[in-house]
Amino acid sequence: MALASLLGGEGLLCAVARAAETGFRPDQPHLKPRAKRVIQMFMGGAASHLDLFDYKPELIKRDGQKSDFGEHVEAFQDGLGPWMKPVWEFKPYGQSGKMLGETVSELGKVVDDMAFVHNLVGKTGVHSQATYLQATGFQLPGFPGMGSWVSYGLGSMNENLPTFVVLPDHRGFASNGPKNWDSAFLPGQHAGTTIYPGQENPITDLFPGKSGGYVSSKSEAAAQEVLARLNREHAAVREGDARLDARIRNYELAARMQLAAPEAMDLSKEPDYLLDLYGIKRNPPTWPKDINAEEEMDYFGRKCLVARRLLERGVRFVQIWSGNDNGFPRRNWDSHEDIRRDHGPLSMGFARGASALIQDLKQRGLLDDTIILWTTEFGRMPSSQGGKGRDHNPYCFTNWLCGGGIRGGVTVGESDPWGYKPLDRQSPTTVHDVHATILHLLGIDHTRLTFRSNGVDRRLTDVHGELIRGVLA
Repeated sequence: MALASLLGGEGLLCAVARAAETGFRPDQPHLKPRAKRVIQMFMGGAASHLDLFDYKPELIKRDGQKSDFGEHVEAFQDGLGPWMKPVWEFKPYGQSGKMLGETVSELGKVVDDMAFVHNLVGKTGVHSQATYLQATGFQLPGFPGMGSWVSYGLGSMNENLPTFVVLPDHRGFASNGPKNWDSAFLPGQHAGTTIYPGQENPITDLFPGKSGGYVSSKSEAAAQEVLARLNREHAAVREGDARLDARIRNYELAARMQLAAPEAMDLSKEPDYLLDLYGIKRNPPTWPKDINAEEEMDYFGRKCLVARRLLERGVRFVQIWSGNDNGFPRRNWDSHEDIRRDHGPLSMGFARGASALIQDLKQRGLLDDTIILWTTEFGRMPSSQGGKGRDHNPYCFTNWLCGGGIRGGVTVGESDPWGYKPLDRQSPTTVHDVHATILHLLGIDHTRLTFRSNGVDRRLTDVHGELIRGVLA
């Protein structure tokens, strides 16, 4: 028993358990890992690469002229109006001289740590399918999210918090909702755990409701003991039921989270200078339904700071969502009506939070082994829609990466002069390439991390995926 305790404390028993489940041991990786953990920022609704990151002088030159793509274009709506220049001015930042739009200028402080990929392509202009593709590697439901695959492959680095945590937009879910971070056919304990920083009840059903005032710490402990005994008896006669095992593990984790989670999300002891760096107000937030830049900074910055605290405590994968609202007119990244109105506050909010997070991780020595991925489901058209908006563009968009094993200050892959399609249409970058690269930096060969489901050895990258070598340090 003593030996088991010591081995468990060193994570060695966990490594043996992971090998039994996955054929992969974190202490014996396929490759030398450069990173241990991942933060994925997902801009729900499709952020415009043309107005934020991918500077196109040709669009400025041809602004207002009739758009001519040189081929038939399948637009999602009626978004093939005249060419439209970037909504905001672009300026160079950092030693790399990377051109950034005015509303994301906060990223200029860390742009030399970032690698931009401007030739991403999707397969569809439909939000639900495109969101699935970027989140899970497949366009259809029923496949695990990237965080679930990382949890399955590498296991937990802590006993008291989930391996995979999701911080949704407080206004609502993106397309597909929790299916984007579901474990699907992987064991259930690898699903993302949803947390809402800044809300009165950030984790649903973790604590007794207001009507449960009769619950004491003693009765809670006794109830947990009874549940554990019943679970063991129930499992003993149902050997091999992965769903039951996952449920037992999740209940046990929930009990441990009652102490660990509130402490991880408590920002009250963070110094004022750090809250200011993230754009966070000291008082509890009262976020409005509408969006404005100041509130977006507080909202997104708060999630970024909570993400850092979760990483410090051993959470391996944190997913941050931005810009979801199912009302009309749309107030998210899906800016068919007005890029300036919607992208303005959203982009200022995420840029402040992301910049602060990179600086904070760097000064703590955590950026060296933490990967940050910024993505969205697709881009937006270089032509205008209704004079102020842009339609969907699945043919080309931007991702950026930062952190463990990523070469900063570089741009890889170009779009054409209009930002409509990749400049080299024979060699675009796909989500499978992004996922393969991230797994590579975590020490995993993406072709060897598999799970057999319905007679098929499934993997995050399907049957695709090449390393994006230009972003590797």
